[in-house]
Amino acid sequence: MGFTGLARWINAPSTGLELIRENIMRNHHGQFRGKWSLSVKSYRSTLGSIPGLQVHSERSMCTLTMNENVFVLLEDPTAPTRADIVTNVQNSQNMDGQVMPVPPHYRTTFLTLRPPGALEQLLHQLRARWIPVRQTAPGAQRSQGGQQLAVEGFVFAIGNDWLVRVGNVVLAGGAVKGMLLEAEYLPLPVLHSQTADGTSELLSNLLTSVLPNIREAKTVAVTISDSLWEEVLWDREEEERQLSQEKTESEEDPDDIYVFGDEGLVSEKKGDWIGVDRDRRSAFLIIGALKSEGIL
Repeated sequence: MGFTGLARWINAPSTGLELIRENIMRNHHGQFRGKWSLSVKSYRSTLGSIPGLQVHSERSMCTLTMNENVFVLLEDPTAPTRADIVTNVQNSQNMDGQVMPVPPHYRTTFLTLRPPGALEQLLHQLRARWIPVRQTAPGAQRSQGGQQLAVEGFVFAIGNDWLVRVGNVVLAGGAVKGMLLEAEYLPLPVLHSQTADGTSELLSNLLTSVLPNIREAKTVAVTISDSLWEEVLWDREEEERQLSQEKTESEEDPDDIYVFGDEGLVSEKKGDWIGVDRDRRSAFLIIGALKSEGIL
């Protein structure tokens, strides 16, 4: 698995998938590798229905099923972000030395679950106050239950270095809301962009080249900065474990001849584009893109 870039063709025509297939096969000598299929559901909490409980804003949850993994994005609009807490803690320490309490959760929580269907079973068993929301075509009435939308398309290989995934965004009622395009550069598992928004010129050029030459085509890159992605991947237990390890190391005897500095060693970095981490980042970007357009 390699470094991946995502783009959204918002106003793709009904023939867009076939046009891209022809372009890849004819002009890039691409090879068909299989189907690309994702399913997305969204839920909202019903905490406001609990007698005596005042809720300023309900929470939202989106799930994206990719192969055997389900990626879950929970958002609580009333909770602070981790960056806000870090800033407040630093300011409070500088002013009066008091440390602010850490909240039970932050605004965004991103989880990976398996197998598919386990989350729905858990919510049912716990009688959790979450209800599914189903989006249909514009102007149609929302209903509960069922798959909200799907991404259906194909996977192509270009040479030995590239994988390209293209698919229509299909609502539950069958309406198509544009396309998603994903390019994966296999030789590089990690590529840190120098731009603030995390875009890569290498991937952008490839995605642009596979698009058909259509006037007034509206395409946007779907990106996330490295700093924001690190916050998404934040793990409370991992952070506490690292702090405990640092405290233990600081208490070690510096005169011990068997103790030596290993600060220069490169440690494994969480969030690189290997294994399920590649799929996690892709899922987070897809959910974010669809939410920003109001599709989710």
